[in-house]
Amino acid sequence: MEEIVHRTVDVGGLGLHLVEAGPADGPVVLLLHGFPECWYSWRHQLVDLAAAGFHVVAPDQRGYGRSDAPDAVDAYTVLHLVGDAIGVLDAVGAERAVVAGHDWGAPVAWHTALLRPDRVRGVVALSVPHLPRPPAPPTAGMAKRFGTGFYQLYFQEPGVADAELGADPRATFRRLLSATSGGGDAASLTVPPGGGFLDALPEPAELPGWLTDDDLDVYVAEYGDRGFTGGLNWYRNLDRNWALTAALAGAPITPPALYLAGDQDVVVAGVPFEGLVATLRRTVADLRSAVQLPGCGHWTQQERPEQVSAAVVEFAAGLAP
Repeated sequence: MEEIVHRTVDVGGLGLHLVEAGPADGPVVLLLHGFPECWYSWRHQLVDLAAAGFHVVAPDQRGYGRSDAPDAVDAYTVLHLVGDAIGVLDAVGAERAVVAGHDWGAPVAWHTALLRPDRVRGVVALSVPHLPRPPAPPTAGMAKRFGTGFYQLYFQEPGVADAELGADPRATFRRLLSATSGGGDAASLTVPPGGGFLDALPEPAELPGWLTDDDLDVYVAEYGDRGFTGGLNWYRNLDRNWALTAALAGAPITPPALYLAGDQDVVVAGVPFEGLVATLRRTVADLRSAVQLPGCGHWTQQERPEQVSAAVVEFAAGLAP
C-alpha cells in the first residue's frame, strides 16, 4: 500500500486523519467507515478506485483511530458528522464528490446528500438503507422491537461497553468481525441478562477468509490510543439525532444513489430485499441501482472487495461530470 498517503487536516478545530490515494486531479470519492472500524476497512477500495483514476479519501471519522475524539457525548451528532464530511471535501479541494459510507458511515453519507446535495455528485451506501423517519425516538422503538438487551441499547450507558470492548481489543475485533461475517455464528445481537456484548459473539474456530491476523494487528494498533468510546458516542446520539432532524421528515435524497448489502448482513436480516428496495425508493429519488451480495455478511467492502469496488467505479463513472 505504498501508493497511499496519510495526513491530518484541521476541520473546524478538529484534527482528522486522512488516507488518500489516486491522481490529485481525479474525481473525488469520499469513503466513510462504520463501527468499529477506521480508514483501514477501505484498504481494497483505496487501491482499486485509485487505479480507476479517482482521488480517494478515507478519513478516520471523529472519535476513531488517529482523529481527534471530543469528550462531550453530544459532540457526535449527525450534524457534526456531516460537517466533518464537508470539511474533508474542503480540505482536499473538492467542490463535489461521490460520498460512500458503510455501517454508521452510511447514515452520514445519506445525510450529507440530504443536507448538502450541492456538494454530492452521488451517494453510495453499504449495509444501512435510508429509511423514513420513525414516529418515536429510535431507542424506544428498538426496545419495543428487539427487547431491552438489544446491543445499541446496551451501548447507551457511558463507560460500560467502552470498558468491555477495550479490555481485549484483539478479542473484540476477532469475535465481532467473525461472528457477523457471512457464514458467521451471530444469531442475534442481543446482550444476555447480566452479560456483555461479546457474550453474544462466539469465539471463532478460525478467521473468515477475508480477514487475516495482520488485519487484526492493524485494527488493534489503530485503536491503541483512542479506544472505543468515540465510536460508541455515535450510538449515544440516536435520540438526539432524531430530534435534530425533525425538519427533514419526508425530504427526499436527490443525488443519484447506489445501495449494496450482503444477504447475510445482520442489519437487514429477515427483510426481503425487494421490499427493502421499495422502501428505500420512498426516500431516495434517484436510486440508480441496489445490489444484494450472496453469502456476504455485514463487512461488505472487506468481504466482497472486488464486487464493491467494481460497483462503485461503474456508478461513479456514469455520473455527470
